[in-house]
Formats: sequence, C-alpha cells, structure tokens
Amino acid sequence: MKGIVFSEFNEMVEEMYSPTLADRIITQADLASGGAYTTVGTYDHRELLALVTCLSRETGIAANDLVKTFGRHLAARFSAIYPAFFEGVGGTFDFLETIEQHVHVEVRKLYPDAELPTFSTERTGPDSMVMVYQSRRPFADLAEGLIAGCASHFAERITIARSDGKNGELHRTRFTLSRID
Repeated sequence: MKGIVFSEFNEMVEEMYSPTLADRIITQADLASGGAYTTVGTYDHRELLALVTCLSRETGIAANDLVKTFGRHLAARFSAIYPAFFEGVGGTFDFLETIEQHVHVEVRKLYPDAELPTFSTERTGPDSMVMVYQSRRPFADLAEGLIAGCASHFAERITIARSDGKNGELHRTRFTLSRID
C-alpha cells in the first residue's frame, strides 16, 4: 500500500484528535516501518489495519466506522491534491465510472508498483448504480467512505447498500448506490 495512504491517515488522526494520539497509536501498533512513511514508499497494508485497531481502542469507535471516516477524508484530500480527476465530471456516478479507465491509469503512472483494487460499475437507472469492489486487501469500508466522500464533493445525497463476500482470495463487495433528489 502506498505511503500517501498512511500519511493521510496520520494527518486525519492529528486533525480529528491530536498529534499526541497519532504518535501514541504508532507506538502501540509496533509497526515494522516505525510509522515513518513517505508518500511514494510502499508499506504492508496490515500496518494500516494495526493503526486503525489502536485508534479504535483509544477512541471507542468501531474500526469499520473509522475506516469509512478515513475514506471520506481521503476523498476530500484527493480532490484537493488531484483536482484534475474531478474537473469536468458531472457528478458522483460519472466520477466512479472514471476510476478504472482514468484515475487508476494515472495512479499507475505515478506509482508503477501500486497494487490497486478493481472497480466495475453498471448504471441500473438514471439515479442508481451498482459498483463492485475487488481487492486482495480487506478495505471495502475504505471504498464505502471514498464513495460517500465523492458524493459530498459533488454535493449529492446518495444511499449506499452493500453486500460483502469473497471470490477466492479476493474480497468482493457489491455496492448498490441510489441518488436522492
């Protein structure tokens, strides 16, 4: 997992809670990297899971809720850091349809060794979409938070229903999205 994800997680913890708590969970997690991340480095995704577990223990907030919150934070940060991905896009569904063919193509140019999840989308109506997430890593909650964060970016209200499963070694989640007027 790329270091930018870890750096943004630490930044979120510092902003939402405190730099002291961010340092404390890094110490508690006893990370192989020592918690020193560069945005272009590659790190074991289990370090993020360990950080989330420690943050959950410290805050009393369920780990899956923290990961969804982080996804929303990450969407806001990505829209600030990479505004070109969001420019000229009509809304959440339009953006989600660009992930595989545009966003991930550009990410691979920047980070050729990135192991990205896959997303497939299907419009099931003018205000509905099915999006399928697949990854070797268990981050469907992060994907859900990113979807919600995209909806916030485009000032749209979207309901998200999901069905989790496995496809061999892959985590597979089917998101059913409905836009509310």
